[in-house]
Amino acid sequence: MLTSLELQQLSQSLEGTLLYDELHKTIYATDASAYRIMPLAVAIPKSEEDIVKIIRFAAKNKISITPRTAGTSLAGQTVGNGIIVDVSKHFTKIIAFDPIKKTVTVQPGVIRDELNLFLKPHGLFFGPNTSTSNRCMIGGMVGNNSSGTTSIRYGVTRDKIVELKAVLSDGSATVFKDMTSEEFIEKTKGNTLENTIYKTIYEELSNTENQREIIKEFPKPEIHRRNTGYAIDLLLKSELFSGTEKTINLGKLLCGSEGTLAFTTEITLKVDDLPPTNNVMVVAHFHTIQESLEAVVTAMKHHLYTCELMDDTILNCTKTNREQAKNRFFIQGEPKAVIMLEVASHHSMEDAERQANALIADLEQHNFGYALPKIYGSDIDKINELRKAGLGLLGSIVGDNKAADSIEDTAVELSDLPNYIAEFSAMMQRHGQSAIYYAHAGAGEIHLRPVLNLKTKEGLHQFRNIATEVAILVKKYRGSLSGEHGDGIVRGEFLPFMIGDKNYELLKRIKNAFDPNTILNVGKIVNAFKMDENLRVEAGRVEPDIKTIQDFSDSMGILRAAEKCNGSGDCRKLPSAGGTLCPSYRATRNEKDTTRARANALREYLTHSEKDNKFNHEELYKVFELCVSCKACASECPSNVDVAALKSEFLYQYQKAKGFTLRNKIFAFNSKINNLGSIFPSLTNFMVNLPLVKKSMGIAPKREVPLLAPTTFRKWYEKNKSKAQNNSFANGKVYLFCDEFTNFYDVSVGVDAYELLTRIGYEVIVVDHEESGRAFISKGFLEEAKAIANINVAVFSTIITADCPLIGIEPSAILTFRDEYIRLADDKENAEKLAQNVFTIEEFFKKEIAIGKIHSDQFSDVEKTIKIHGHCHQKSLSTIEATFAMLNLPKNSLVTIYNSGCCGMAGSFGYEKEHYDISMQMGEDTLFPKIRATDATVAIAAAGTSCRHQIFDGTNRKALHPVTILKSCLK
Repeated sequence: MLTSLELQQLSQSLEGTLLYDELHKTIYATDASAYRIMPLAVAIPKSEEDIVKIIRFAAKNKISITPRTAGTSLAGQTVGNGIIVDVSKHFTKIIAFDPIKKTVTVQPGVIRDELNLFLKPHGLFFGPNTSTSNRCMIGGMVGNNSSGTTSIRYGVTRDKIVELKAVLSDGSATVFKDMTSEEFIEKTKGNTLENTIYKTIYEELSNTENQREIIKEFPKPEIHRRNTGYAIDLLLKSELFSGTEKTINLGKLLCGSEGTLAFTTEITLKVDDLPPTNNVMVVAHFHTIQESLEAVVTAMKHHLYTCELMDDTILNCTKTNREQAKNRFFIQGEPKAVIMLEVASHHSMEDAERQANALIADLEQHNFGYALPKIYGSDIDKINELRKAGLGLLGSIVGDNKAADSIEDTAVELSDLPNYIAEFSAMMQRHGQSAIYYAHAGAGEIHLRPVLNLKTKEGLHQFRNIATEVAILVKKYRGSLSGEHGDGIVRGEFLPFMIGDKNYELLKRIKNAFDPNTILNVGKIVNAFKMDENLRVEAGRVEPDIKTIQDFSDSMGILRAAEKCNGSGDCRKLPSAGGTLCPSYRATRNEKDTTRARANALREYLTHSEKDNKFNHEELYKVFELCVSCKACASECPSNVDVAALKSEFLYQYQKAKGFTLRNKIFAFNSKINNLGSIFPSLTNFMVNLPLVKKSMGIAPKREVPLLAPTTFRKWYEKNKSKAQNNSFANGKVYLFCDEFTNFYDVSVGVDAYELLTRIGYEVIVVDHEESGRAFISKGFLEEAKAIANINVAVFSTIITADCPLIGIEPSAILTFRDEYIRLADDKENAEKLAQNVFTIEEFFKKEIAIGKIHSDQFSDVEKTIKIHGHCHQKSLSTIEATFAMLNLPKNSLVTIYNSGCCGMAGSFGYEKEHYDISMQMGEDTLFPKIRATDATVAIAAAGTSCRHQIFDGTNRKALHPVTILKSCLK
């Protein structure tokens, strides 16, 4: 057993980092699979020398090392009980590029989509396209032999391998590349580990009996998507082993080996010319799964670039997903399945249209599909995004019955697909199951998932039984049990049956040649762990009863809310992928700072903690510390994991045990304090910005505390409301929410909103109500927030209607009515009813523009260029398009939206001295550079008060609220 002293010694020898605290071991104990194995430590190497040291340390101490990049593996490949070696942070360089030979050399931590951004200006791209392409890394794609949606046209990762540089299990480095038979035989001579590897493979595959056994038992050669064991069947194609290919490359063997043979440090790939830009997608709708699969055989006779299936379970999940609900516009009726069929042309759009029409005619001739709409342009991208979200969407299923990944990667020859699925469906019926069907129909691979409760012994029993029966069925068709996701743990133990005992023993001998000390990713492919052990959940356990102040009944409790995270890693996408998720990870590139880590850590401690207050763990505080509650996870995470809600509950429960700090009290009760400070605002402003005062409150020296206005908005309203009483309010009446930020700081914005609305025909009423409670929520003062929610719901539920809505200026304040109040208010029924008629001021304008109450004639024709930065809560809970519509009212306004992520201020977060640098880094990730590149004559619109302060602090540019900009355009 390793001691902490030995781990400390290893840590001191590394240029990178070795982590062996409980938190990091916990968050690396899972990936995107069903498995949970606690590692001894987590290494974040910075150099190849670090990797060599880790390997030699593992060999000396007889422990396993598990290579890991994004950790999106579905079969348990990236969990292990030794050292997890995460290369995703530092091994991210594109090393070399040859546009003539069309090759590129990368480190294993390069993200697939980032690579393609680099290649695109050269007219090239890396073809394999997984659903995780905006965060999955090339090292993982090599480890799994990934393929994705484009394999029917561009092949799989193995097809692209030119050269792999790797560290062997003894710490020696080598390069695997194309070589002639003579060069291969020369490699067998000598006494190094590399020589032993080549000698073993030469002897084993030269054996004619072994060759016959491989040909007999391995999947049909026509099945291109195949990850069954090691790819020894492909090596037989070399003339060295009686095949026809002139060269042989052991890099092809490493591809798909899941890090069990060597540790890859550099990868050279062949890349392809960019695909055609003239595209048409036909989305065929079907009443049955069987009909859709029969249609695939017909459709694949055409020159398709995509042939992807989604069933009604996934489509129904999109209805409740904030992000993907916008992308299901193409659905007609209630299909049991749809298949996306994409044709393309390098020549012209007319040619692509001709291909699409021919495809439709062929399907109609065979009576396939009840609707066959054609999709064009950016709408195709939206449909592809919905398809990519498939796995994550399945995580949003409420309750303990989840889509289990025991059988989700089978592939058969395309002509066998309808019969195979018919038999599979009959088998599912015998088990009382209605499975989920999606993904790569055109390649003969459907991701199939039974819905099981693995927390019950019956569910665990079905987990194994169904997997066993599916293995038998796949073997009947000489298919591959793994098409692209790998054997790992979930399929590894079925390999002896799938390829025969003799071939399995051969794989073990090859593994032993590469890894005689058995240290490389132990328990995967050969001598695999049991597929129904080491699961995230324990069958038959007593579910902990977790009491919360917020209502998590929409997820059947806070534990199940955390369990919705299936590890797909959408929170690891970088700024180039767009969106906001996840600002803290983008700033630090540490797994600890992903929303996945937060959900997993919370699940772990709520499940396994023996404390009365299961939230009372310092590890949870550390993992939640950099969460800025942007709520991007609530919309951009396909599983709808709302980590902001989890964080506020955690802070409440944790501080009940630990106490509330003075600084947190000051920030939380800021509105109450400002009520006093506003009596003498000049004195207050002077005092709070004194260096000593800021230091005592833990505020970053470089920040200026926002200044109180000379008066409050509420006082201004009471003084000026009578002046508008003679106006003609032809457009009706609205209630304006006087939030605590507008009331004390941004009074001029409140005045602009009031005057803008009254001048275009609205009666604006401000009633006596409480603050929004946003500061209390963000700091975990949920009892105070609950009291505020109850008061505000009571005040507004009797006066707010569809014809007389409540509108708000500050997004984070007004949107509490639609979000947190639903969890906090005692009168949930009225809270939900009220929420339907609460709008940001931008949403209100968009709605009124649509019905003709507000029109461009009310505004001047002066030319104005405007750039919009959206508040995170707008992007998650509302829409930036509303701001766009509002600011586009004046005829000569040129309005665009920044793809800008999170500004990084996040209320008080950016003011706290220990968070200042991270806050500014979040701004630097996307927003600040774009604003610096914006001409000084361009108006910058930002609805969030925090956003406006952060923009000024980071760029010295003044941003304006959209109502201020629009008011300035009034005639």
